Amino acid sequence: MRMNNQPVVVIGGGAAGMMAAGRAGELGARVILLEKNRVLGRKIGISGKGRCNVTNSGELRDFIENYPCNGQFLYSSLNRFSNVNLMQFLEKRGIPLKKERGGRVFPASDRAADIVAGLSRYLAENGVDVRLGERVLEIMAANGAVRGIRTAQEAISAYQVIVATGGKSYPATGSTGDGYDWAARLGHTIVPLRPALVPLNIREEWVKELQGLTLKNVEASVLEEEKALAGEFGEMLFTHFGVSGPIIMTLSRKVVERAAAPGKLKLKINLKPALSKEELDRRLARDFQKYRKKQLKNALDDLLPKRLIPRIIEASGINPGKFVNQLTREERRRLLDVLTGFTLTIAGPRSLSEAIVTAGGVLLTEINPKTMESRLVKGLYFAGEILDIDGYTGGYNLQAAFSTGYAAGEAAAEAALSSGKR
Repeated sequence: MRMNNQPVVVIGGGAAGMMAAGRAGELGARVILLEKNRVLGRKIGISGKGRCNVTNSGELRDFIENYPCNGQFLYSSLNRFSNVNLMQFLEKRGIPLKKERGGRVFPASDRAADIVAGLSRYLAENGVDVRLGERVLEIMAANGAVRGIRTAQEAISAYQVIVATGGKSYPATGSTGDGYDWAARLGHTIVPLRPALVPLNIREEWVKELQGLTLKNVEASVLEEEKALAGEFGEMLFTHFGVSGPIIMTLSRKVVERAAAPGKLKLKINLKPALSKEELDRRLARDFQKYRKKQLKNALDDLLPKRLIPRIIEASGINPGKFVNQLTREERRRLLDVLTGFTLTIAGPRSLSEAIVTAGGVLLTEINPKTMESRLVKGLYFAGEILDIDGYTGGYNLQAAFSTGYAAGEAAAEAALSSGKR
């Protein structure tokens, strides 16, 4: 039975907002969810190339390490609504899940739309009043407390408002940064926004020739004046502007941190990290024996993707028309060096609008980590990407959105129901 007339208003129909609204409704609060798009969960729908890496199956104690800044803030919300809780929540709603490399969890159907549909059912089950195409213009407050919101269509009186408007990446999905403006007007500090999990521009023009080429099981490192700043193993992709893919996204943090020094950073790729140089040399010797009557440009097909071979040979400085049985020991050593350290010049990160996640946001010391309530404005809550917290790839960012949304929805509902009883 719903005890109060004053609603909990949730702004934003993404992962955090849908979870917050559903949980508040589940506890018996009257809930209004406002989404300026005509559909819910647009960013969920495109996440993971439409597959949606919804969480990670790793141990909870390991989760915190995958939020490189401010991970400690999530201890309470992750314990309240963990990755295990999330997986059970989805499977209970008819969404079977599967685990892939690195503990990544996806819907078994590989359809992000199934996650959105499951969350939509959660809202319907709990009587949430979903209003699409309704853009919030202002959060109203007086005497240090929320009093409601104003949209282009109406003003809604409310003492509990949850802001789950997302970051500023992928603005086409509706993440245009409105929430930061409201938070700042209400006295909150906004940590400068910057791209996180973002592709990288490469200075060498020829990378365009490799557009669409995926390299698997490689090791990439970001170097600054020959010093390695970070390294990752996994999959990467060449694009028309540079490089992308899971390991590039993770490494991009270091590039963003050093963005003031474009051109000084290098991307070093070990194309065969599973082999030591000695083992790789023996592998080359076997291949060269097999193709001893061929030119070098035709003797590397067993080792490398065909499109990459000309660039590797060029980087080694060897004549591509030279027959492999004529290569000197020095030339083979140079080829080994390139295979284990193929180097590109990083021109900088792509723009914030192309980042998977926004770094920066509402300063966490101004938020109660147990309830997600503002320490500055009573009845104002924040959840999801609007907070100054971001994780690596692997399902960590969506889990943070769901966990903080759950905590905010629960706290806001309890406050609303408590006031309704008085």
